[in-house]
Amino acid sequence: TRFSSIQNQPNCPTSISRFQRCHKTGSFGISRTREFLRQNDMIKFSNIKLITKTSSEMQPLKLVTFTKVNDPKYLPSVGVVDDSLVWPLKNIDSQSSLLRVLELSGSRRPNVETETLAGLPLSEVKLLSPLLHPGNIFCVGKNYKDHVREVDSSMQGISKMEAPEYPIIFTKAAGSVVGHKADIKYPHGVSSQVDYEGELAVVIGKAGSAISREDAMSHVFGYTIVNDVTARDLQKKHQQWFLGKSMDTFCPMGPWVVPASDIDLSSGLKVQTFVNDELRQDGNTNDMLFSIIDLITIISAAVTLHPGDIIATGTPAGVGAGFKPPKFLQPGDKVVVRIEGIGELENFIRG
Repeated sequence: TRFSSIQNQPNCPTSISRFQRCHKTGSFGISRTREFLRQNDMIKFSNIKLITKTSSEMQPLKLVTFTKVNDPKYLPSVGVVDDSLVWPLKNIDSQSSLLRVLELSGSRRPNVETETLAGLPLSEVKLLSPLLHPGNIFCVGKNYKDHVREVDSSMQGISKMEAPEYPIIFTKAAGSVVGHKADIKYPHGVSSQVDYEGELAVVIGKAGSAISREDAMSHVFGYTIVNDVTARDLQKKHQQWFLGKSMDTFCPMGPWVVPASDIDLSSGLKVQTFVNDELRQDGNTNDMLFSIIDLITIISAAVTLHPGDIIATGTPAGVGAGFKPPKFLQPGDKVVVRIEGIGELENFIRG
C-alpha cells in the first residue's frame, strides 16, 4: 500500500509541506510516514487526513508541458498532473523542457519532486505538446491488419495492395506538432480530404543504433498519443507521404507522456478515435503487424535514435477515407483520440 493523497488544513506546520512533497513522488511508505510524523511532532494534528490506496489503484505518472491561461509572461514549464491539478517540477528546473527529463532518466521512471503549494487547476493551464521540439517523428503505415484491408479497398494508389513484408516507415515534420485542445488548421485551397489517424506513440529516452531486440524496450521512456492527421489527396498525388502528413498543425500530440513502467502492454491497449462523439476507430495495439520491438530494431538499424524521438506506431481501421462515402474532417469538427492507460487527446478543426 502507498499513499495516494494527503489533505491538510491551514495553520499546519511547515513540515507538512515537506511530507506532502515527498508523498507526491510516492517516496514514503507506511512505516516511513509514521516515523516522519513522530519525529516532526505531527501525529497530534487531527487535521491531517491520509487516504491510502493499493498499488493497483495508483494513477500513472502524467508528465506535461504547460503554460498559464491568459498569462503571456508565464514560460512553458514541465509538471505532473495529479488530482486535476498541475504540479510544477521542483527537483528539475520546471522551465527546462521535458526533453531534459528524458535525458536524465533514459528508460527509467523519473524521480520527480513537485512544488507542494504550487498546484494549478487544469482549468487555469494550457497543455502544450509534451515535447515542444521533438526530434525525428517516425510513423508506420498499414501496421494494423484491418487497416491494411481498408487502405487496399478504399485508398488505392497510395501503396501496394497487400500487407507489407517490412514496415512502411515515413516521417512527419516536427513543426507540425501541436498540443491537447489546440486547433488543427483546415487547409482551404490545398486539400479537401483531411483525415484522422489515432495512434499510440513511443517516446525514446535513451540513444542507440543497431539496437537488439533484447535491448529495444530499454530505450523507451514512455508513451503518448498522436493524431496522424493526413491530407489524403496530397498523400496520393505526391506518392511520398511527407507533404500530406506534415501540413502545419497536422501532428497533435499529448496530452502528456506516461512512463513505460506505468503502462502494461501485455494485453494490448485499446485505441479509439471519436469525431463529434461518434466512434470511428476501435482497435487494440495487439493487432499491430510490427511490434514496438520490431520497429525500434528496424529503424535503429538505419538511423540512430535519440532522446525525444517519436515513433507513431500506426492506426487501426476506421479512418475517414475508409467509409463509403468517405467521412473526411470539416471545419468545426471535434476529434478525440483515446488510448487505454494514457488518456484522451482532443482537438478541433478550424478554418
